[in-house]
Amino acid sequence: MKAFEKKVYLSSPTMHGDELRYIKEAYESNWMSTVGKNIDEAERLISEKIGCKYAVALSSGTAALHLAIKLAQVRPGDRVFCSDMTFDATVNPVVYEGGVPVFIDTEYDTWNMDPVALEKAFQLYPETKAVVLANLYGTPGKIDDILQVCQKYGAAVIEDAAESLGATYKGRQTGSFGIFNAISFNGNKIITGSSGGMLLTDNIEAANKARKWSTQSRENAPWYQHEELGYNYRMSNVIAGVVRGQLPYLEKHITQKKAIYERYKEGFKNLPVCMNPYDENISEPNFWLSCLIINETAMCRQVRSDSEACYIQEPGKSCPTEILETLAKYNAEGRPIWKPMHMQPIYRMNPFVTREGDGRGRTNAYIEGNRVDVGADIFNRGLCLPSDNKMTEKEQDKVIEIVKSCFE
Repeated sequence: MKAFEKKVYLSSPTMHGDELRYIKEAYESNWMSTVGKNIDEAERLISEKIGCKYAVALSSGTAALHLAIKLAQVRPGDRVFCSDMTFDATVNPVVYEGGVPVFIDTEYDTWNMDPVALEKAFQLYPETKAVVLANLYGTPGKIDDILQVCQKYGAAVIEDAAESLGATYKGRQTGSFGIFNAISFNGNKIITGSSGGMLLTDNIEAANKARKWSTQSRENAPWYQHEELGYNYRMSNVIAGVVRGQLPYLEKHITQKKAIYERYKEGFKNLPVCMNPYDENISEPNFWLSCLIINETAMCRQVRSDSEACYIQEPGKSCPTEILETLAKYNAEGRPIWKPMHMQPIYRMNPFVTREGDGRGRTNAYIEGNRVDVGADIFNRGLCLPSDNKMTEKEQDKVIEIVKSCFE
């Protein structure tokens, strides 16, 4: 097989032209900074789509999560339960406020936070009052079960819906289940602003507080008066113009992403792999990234350090390292599954709670036959496939053939 003439990306921005109209509107009206019609409209459209009363446009999804942590009144030394298998932007804002992330293991059904492990965490740390829940790769977790556990112990839920804009759980949009919620418009997301994010809430006081904090906490005075710490977190009217132009195409992007997922699923049906799972009776992901996990019996030997990986080829078997290196050789971009937070050097000493463990031991690698550490297992056997919605069917067919070749 020949390499792709053009690189096949994991997930790159898909632009439509309307974005330029709103950018030009910002330029011609001279509203280029953190005030303007694009911001107002982007907030209104997102609020209506997700079903939260208030949306606050910010510079990034991370900024939204940071302000959510502040609004939840996390104080230095407070433990906060966090999804373990996620990007570290889910977790870092807890540390910005001096909190201590406690990582909750993953479950196999959705690759999200395990509600059984979450209940165990509350038994270990009953004083915990905040939980940060991420929806991995656009797939909702077991939200009802998680909310029920949090309600039982009186903890607030912060939903990290950065990857799941447009996904639904029991017909309800993700980004609406927490007391505070965050979405992202980063360049690789299903809707992009090149950057940007939003905080979502039904609490008007919290929304107003977030707006104030995001503009350096300026007080209502004729001069620059500051009585509390603020941040330069507000979205610009130019970025909001890109978001505003993208939003009408959200459902189209989801349809395209789902078609990619389904073609992979059909193309891999005779391979010893499974696609990233979801419950079709309960949730509808946005299919942001299509992923696969290799059956345990079909894994060749693979070893990873903190920065390198190696493997031994075996007939009829493969591993994520081999598949990703082979895709790269043909000019296609894949990615390892998010390395769980409890395995990251910066967080290795933080508590990590599994449904079977005691919450204090460190399990930094999956041990065959011992399913205590689900996140490490998925990381070991899983990978993200090229999921760009501009990828043609012919290009995707070639990606499928490349993956198949790794098992020969």
